[in-house]
Amino acid sequence: MRQILEKLLNGKISLEEAEKLINSDHIREVEDFAKFDMHRESRTGFPEAIYAPGKKDSEIIKIIMHCVDNGHMMVTQLEKERYDNIKTELTSLKEQDFKIKYHERARILVIKKDTGEKYTHGKIGIITAGTSDIPVGEEARIVAEESGCEVITSYDVGVAGIHRLFSHLSRMLEEKVQVIIVVAGMEGALPSVVAGMVDIPVVGVPTSVGYGVGKDGFTALYCMLQSCAPGIAVVNIDNGFGAAVFAVTVVKQCKKHN
Repeated sequence: MRQILEKLLNGKISLEEAEKLINSDHIREVEDFAKFDMHRESRTGFPEAIYAPGKKDSEIIKIIMHCVDNGHMMVTQLEKERYDNIKTELTSLKEQDFKIKYHERARILVIKKDTGEKYTHGKIGIITAGTSDIPVGEEARIVAEESGCEVITSYDVGVAGIHRLFSHLSRMLEEKVQVIIVVAGMEGALPSVVAGMVDIPVVGVPTSVGYGVGKDGFTALYCMLQSCAPGIAVVNIDNGFGAAVFAVTVVKQCKKHN
């Protein structure tokens, strides 16, 4: 962008040409089905993510190959079977020093060039109520780590055995986490319990884990929205990605103002 503005100031290009160059630099169009945000990471702090459902395997490959020079991208909600279908198409990227890692439980494919930087922003805690909630917690963990945050996890510490929670929560507070993501299905009570015990933001993530009226996660969602404990933000059902992005944003603001 600086080079474009310098050319504009020196009269080498017109205002219209500068505007066109800036727009084309930000957005990479892939045929007629995708527009990739090339500057999302520098602007927001987390890499651009390709949401796999609804896209053909061939379309995912085209997006990756057209936009991989961005240096860092994720493909979310990518099932193992679909990753197996496309992984051979990605082998050429390894020759260009890209690291390719598929996280099966989180269903996330990460493609990036290793810059050597790791945890540069702050710390996030992730708690799940049950073992069945772990895939959503893992999605949040990968997104938060890829966004430069250190993550401390404690899984299967829900209200069915609430005594399991306390030592893990104490450890997170001792580690000075700045946000805690709490993932829970069934009746979704755990975020309220955690929020009532800490003085930092809590992000509630309802999951589609449960029987009968709890099926599909709406009971957990309503419970979290109706919580009497203040300080809870609630994201959509099974939305570990959204929870991580919100938590990363909070952590980055803490760093900015400290």
